[in-house]
Parts: sequence; structure tokens; C-alpha cells
Amino acid sequence: MDILSNAVVVSVCVMAILCILRLNVLLSIIIAALCAGLLSPNLVQNYQNNQELQTKEQDSKNNTNRDNSHTQQDVKQQNILETITITGQILIDGMAGNLNVALSYILLGAIAIAIAQSNLMMFLVNAIAKSISNKKILLILSIGFFACFSQNLIPVHIAFIPILIPPLLGLMNKLKIDRRAVACALTFGLQAPYISFGVGYGLIFYTVMKDQINANGMSVDIQDIAGVMWIGGVAMIFGLLFAVLILYRKPRTYQNCETTNLETKKISFRRREMAVLLGICIAFAGQLLTNSLPLGAFAGLISMILLGGIKWNEIDSVMEGGLKMMAFIAFVMLVAAGYGEILRQGGEVQNLVLSLTNMAHTKFISASLMLAVGLLVTIGIGTSFGTVPIIATIYVPLSVTLGFSLEATILLIGIAGALGDAGSPASDSTLGPTSGLNADGQHDHIRDTCIPTFLVFNTSLLIVGLIGAMVL
Repeated sequence: MDILSNAVVVSVCVMAILCILRLNVLLSIIIAALCAGLLSPNLVQNYQNNQELQTKEQDSKNNTNRDNSHTQQDVKQQNILETITITGQILIDGMAGNLNVALSYILLGAIAIAIAQSNLMMFLVNAIAKSISNKKILLILSIGFFACFSQNLIPVHIAFIPILIPPLLGLMNKLKIDRRAVACALTFGLQAPYISFGVGYGLIFYTVMKDQINANGMSVDIQDIAGVMWIGGVAMIFGLLFAVLILYRKPRTYQNCETTNLETKKISFRRREMAVLLGICIAFAGQLLTNSLPLGAFAGLISMILLGGIKWNEIDSVMEGGLKMMAFIAFVMLVAAGYGEILRQGGEVQNLVLSLTNMAHTKFISASLMLAVGLLVTIGIGTSFGTVPIIATIYVPLSVTLGFSLEATILLIGIAGALGDAGSPASDSTLGPTSGLNADGQHDHIRDTCIPTFLVFNTSLLIVGLIGAMVL
């Protein structure tokens, strides 16, 4: 019963149910966050203790003597209004955790608009239409393949999807392709590369893992992580093939409209296309040199402006277009970060892990429970990058106690963090595919993106993660 009443479990279930009932994702996350705050008995006290600690630290810096009567006063009886107020404050403060991501999305959205205004994307669309226009499976797998580039080679992340996918919807409709298979292919391209390779977003993910594992008592480096996490990529390949070849292979009919009409036309490679292409390369190089995605994206935008890829009188429209394209996703990620902060300050994740560890009597059961907690947490906060710091604090000592090897520990933490990224209503790995596939209003975020990607990828990751933890 303690597990069923845990704030993490209840709030994630509330969010999932509201999303399935088609309440707006942003509103669903806010309601789930408020539920988590109300159900976390230690949230108010922990928040007040943190505030007092910060005040004491500030006072010591200012050499200020305070009356101890305030710090030693009895804890006020918590009431609903007080809890809601503090929960809201933590939600807002916690949103700062994804400011870097939100700024990245807006800038990358502007780059995507600049690409759309050139002929670069039409080169790709025409090539796809001519070479694989009558091959359903090859078309779906090619989309997943191109999506992989957005994580490692050209770091535009999900910003390419609203540009590439809508022009292809007419072709998909003609071939009666089930868009759920395409959603799985796009999610694969957004997630598998950062799990498998330590480049681009993968380097960020591996660095987070390395820092958190080292901070909790194990010594690892990037090479150790790269030598194990490719297993997660293999698991996702199995999930993708299952979705495309078996689960969503049957024809599905959609209505054609102006948005889905694919027009192939003769296009030329001009100075503008060259400038945009150079800007993309500079954005990639800038990210690698500065280890900052926003700075890399900013450098790419400025380069496009200076080289003529973006005309001076089009700068405002490009920035506004990027904002319109990515603003909703950026705000969902901000609110998800606030939700994660509520879970952290309430201490309910730790309580959930400790409750489950009491049930763990064998390595297999322990590994299963560890992966299940990672799945639950990531579905709630929508980011595997934010899940790793939450779970590593307990998972590393627990793995040592249970006798897991270094490789098994790395795999458990990495896959526990990655689980739920596919299938979470708040994840960019699901929000991105929906933004392109729903251009004509015929693709539902929950039923056609979240549920299919949850089934194929989380199942394969769970199975391979368990086998890997037992074997390594």
C-alpha cells in the first residue's frame, strides 16, 4: 500500500489518465505536479528547511546576527492552501532546470525555419519521393535513419520534424502507411543515438551518467559507458523492426488535404542554400567546441545571417517562426523540469526506491525493480537526462551491495534513465513526432505516438536491460 500511495506513482498515473482523456499535455503535467505536492508529506518541511539553510548561509556571508526564535519555532500545521502555494513555488523555481533546453529549442526552431525557406529540405524530400516512393518499409526506416542525424551530426534535435514530415504526409497517405510506425521511427532516431554513441546529445547523456556514478562511489569514464550502452541501442533496433515489420504494418487510410500534398519540382542549389548549409556546420562545430547547444545554435544563426542564408529583412519572421514551432514543446519541457523538482524535494522518489529495495531478494528482482522505478520517473518528468541524477544516488550503493559488476551498474542506470523517454507525454521524443505527423489533424499525441512508442521501445529496453544486467 505504501507504494500505491506514493506521490510519484499516483501523480504519474494521474498525468497518464488525463492525457489519455485528451486533456492538454501542459495542463496534465501541472495537475500531476500539484498532486505530487499534496501527496508528499515532507515537501513543505523540506522546502522550509532549504529556505532556512539558504538564509543562514546568506546571513553568515553578511555577518548578520539573527534571532534564533524564528529558526526554532514549531513547524506550522500544514494545510492544503499552504502546500499548494509552496508546490507552485517549487514548480516555478524548478523550471529553471530546463531553461538551457528551452532556449536551445527556440534557436534550433529558427534554424529549422531558415532551412525550410531554402531549398535544402526540398532536395531531401524530392530524393525520398523519387527513390523510395513505392517502398513503404524502406521509406519508414529511412525517416528513422535521417532522424538519427539530428542527435549527433546536425544537432537540430526535433526542430527538423515539422519541416521534413508534413510534405511527406501525402506520400504516406498514398501508400496507406500507418503513422504510428513513422512515430516509432522518429522516436527511435531521437533516442537511440544518444543512448548508443557519446557524440552530440550522447556526449551530454554520457557525461551526466559519468558525473553521477562517480559522485556516488564508483569510478567510471566515458569509454566505460560507451562500451556498455550500445546494448540499449541494439534493444531499440529490435523494437523499431517489430513496430515497422509486424505491429503497424497493415495499411491505414487517412484523408488528403492541402497540407499533405507533395509537390516535386525542379530546384537549384544557390548561394542561399550554401550559406544555410555552412551555418548548419558551424552550429555543429560550435556545439562541440563550447559544449553548449544554445551557443552552437546561436553561432549557426549568426553565420546564416552574415553569409546571406537569412536575409536581413527576414530575421524577425525567422525568429517568430522558430518560436511558433517550438514554443509549446519548450514550455512543456520547462514545466516537466518543475515537476521533477517537486518529486526531488518531496523525497518521494527515494521513498519509492527504498520501499522497492525491501522487496528485492535476488539480483533479478532487484534489477527489475530498479528499471521499473526509472521507467516511472522518466514518464513523469519526460527526460532521461534529468532521471539519472535522481536514481543514481541510490542505485550505485544498491548495486554494490547486491554484487552487480561495474558494467551491469552502468547498464542498469543508463537504461533505467532512458526507459520512459519513449512513451512519456512530456518527452521531446514524443512531442517532436506528433508536431510533424499531426500537421493535418489526423494523428493523436497519446494514442498514435505515446502508446505505440511506449510499447515497442520500453518493452525491448526492459528485456535487454534485464538480460544484460544478469550476464555482465
